[in-house]
Amino acid sequence: MNQNNYYAGLLTTALRWVTGWTYFSAFWRRLVLENKLNPEEAGYIGEKFNHFLPNALGIKPMIEYLVSHPEALWWAMAIFTIVEGIVGLFFILGLFTRANSIAVMSLALGILLGSGWLGTTCLDEWQIGILGIASGFTVFLSGGGYYSMDHYLSRSNRRFSGSRLCQWLGSGPLGLKEATVKKTALSGAILIFALSLFTNQYFHGGVYGKLHNLSVRPHVTITEPELDKGSLSFTVFRDEGADVYGSFLIGLQLKDKEGKVVFKQDQQQLSMLKPEQVSNSYVAKVKPGKHSLVLPLGAKARLKFSDPVLQQLQGVYTLTLTDISGLSWEQTVATLPVQ
Repeated sequence: MNQNNYYAGLLTTALRWVTGWTYFSAFWRRLVLENKLNPEEAGYIGEKFNHFLPNALGIKPMIEYLVSHPEALWWAMAIFTIVEGIVGLFFILGLFTRANSIAVMSLALGILLGSGWLGTTCLDEWQIGILGIASGFTVFLSGGGYYSMDHYLSRSNRRFSGSRLCQWLGSGPLGLKEATVKKTALSGAILIFALSLFTNQYFHGGVYGKLHNLSVRPHVTITEPELDKGSLSFTVFRDEGADVYGSFLIGLQLKDKEGKVVFKQDQQQLSMLKPEQVSNSYVAKVKPGKHSLVLPLGAKARLKFSDPVLQQLQGVYTLTLTDISGLSWEQTVATLPVQ
């Protein structure tokens, strides 16, 4: 084994072990310590994946398709979990190190683009994603080093272990000129650093301008409001706030142009909504809680209210939703013209 390559892999051992564990531990938590692949139990990984949806970068259509199709989502989460387990374990062992470093970079990029905007106190998911990409690239260049299965196989003098293909998939010299290695290392570092700056700015405004954290305060978008034939319906989408904490709606008011409340629902009424009043779009579901209507992050649902007083309304009104935190969101709603 080339001495420079030998020492490079040796010095990145801790990085390889820790990075490998971050991926293998995902498999360990979901299938060994707990069963997080059961859609019927709390903590289902599919709901966590749904949390990525509101502000994902580039892969939002793919996430939306999966969370809208529960069966496809389950298969995707099962496959993803198994892949994380295999890649993480092989990375720790240093088996086919370079091939798995590419897999680590791919997994980390998915995390970065999907959930890089999440993190209530720190830029948690962004840090995990960007550091995973940098770690994967570094270990790709260094290989597994002395404390790796690749090294053991290379010492076994088997014919395959000394092949060029094995070195590119596993460890050992890449067979490139020194100038080429330097250019590859510098180009990769520049690209990853540029990705770091771009995503940090895109998700958090961390490079220039005003810092922002979309995980701190809940936000609900109200769309497609309709007031027709004695019923009020509209779509709510929880697109900001902490992923581990819901938005708790405790009030709904419909006001006329003079500010008079013509229809309202208090927190007790919202906590007692019937299933037919809530039509969910994704696996993260809007549902009545003990004292409020709970909107998990990424949840989208059509809400419908019927009341005799709504039949008498004509004109333009203001719909206001109030969260337990004191935040409120408004949308204009007009009665449909009489046919």
